[in-house]
Amino acid sequence: MTNKTTDADVAFIKALAELLQENDLTELEVKREYSEDNSLNVRVSRAAPIAAAPVAMAAPAAVAPAPVAAAPAPVAAAAAEDPAAHPGAVTSPMVGTIYLQPEPGAAPFVKVGSQVDEGDTLLIVEAMKTMNHIHAPRAGTVKRILVDDGAAVEFGTPLVIIE
Repeated sequence: MTNKTTDADVAFIKALAELLQENDLTELEVKREYSEDNSLNVRVSRAAPIAAAPVAMAAPAAVAPAPVAAAPAPVAAAAAEDPAAHPGAVTSPMVGTIYLQPEPGAAPFVKVGSQVDEGDTLLIVEAMKTMNHIHAPRAGTVKRILVDDGAAVEFGTPLVIIE
């Protein structure tokens, strides 16, 4: 590889890092094909901010510990509310920006309550200036739209729930 290509690659990686920061993403992966035997694979990631855990003070021996059986109930309730765990959730196949309509000012592809057939376009994920149509994996009714127009999403983000 020539030095000119290396300088271009460094600029490309810096641009990816800026994109990561501007859209508050944790990871971005790109593969650039220059020729059959020359490519660039880049993964830019950053650690998500870690919330400081409260420090527990040792309790006196006379205090009884909290019952263990009470803990699973809130965890089960949180899992039931997680849209990604819903069997009808359609998730993002990539990192990008969501568009709910084909162009600004146009009617959205779907609304809550819309009937969709398998293969119908639900929304668009723009990634690297490419518009990727996200299709309904099955027929059903759109129960929830979990993203806003223009929002940044990551791989696996729940977008829509179809039942």
